[in-house]
Amino acid sequence: MDAMDYEYAPLRLPPNVDRATAAAQLAIQAEFSGWELARVQLFRDGTRQVVLRRRRVNQPQPGLSY
Repeated sequence: MDAMDYEYAPLRLPPNVDRATAAAQLAIQAEFSGWELARVQLFRDGTRQVVLRRRRVNQPQPGLSY
């Protein structure tokens, strides 16, 4: 499997979103839209840069909801 088998969605979570809330939001995306966590980067100001990924399929899939 190579990187072309996945589609990626970058998200930026503001500093006022705590870790538990962020985890809950990402769990919902995983459950209902098939996304998985690929990478998280935490910045000094508390902002999180999150990259989600999911396998590409030939059928329409739900997008991100936030």
